[in-house]
Amino acid sequence: MAIKTKPYDAAEFLTDPETIAAYLTEALESDDPRSIAKALGAVARARGGMAQLARETGVTRESLYRALSETGNPELGTALKVMHALGVRLTASITA
Repeated sequence: MAIKTKPYDAAEFLTDPETIAAYLTEALESDDPRSIAKALGAVARARGGMAQLARETGVTRESLYRALSETGNPELGTALKVMHALGVRLTASITA
């Protein structure tokens, strides 16, 4: 008997602001633009999808899909627009 699986989607678990903030913090701490883009995409899906995000940011849905995919690398301006629309912001801290 084969085991049935489905692809993991972090968006299913991003159900409250604290979880979203922790998820994005982990992605930002990775220093990997692709991980950050993928995390922003997951939060966007959890918060209503790319169409809604496109309306809120003024960035086309197609551009958002490209920028926030596993292979995406959004420009800082796009990332900041997305984060603003999602209700999150970047903060700085001193590294040890």
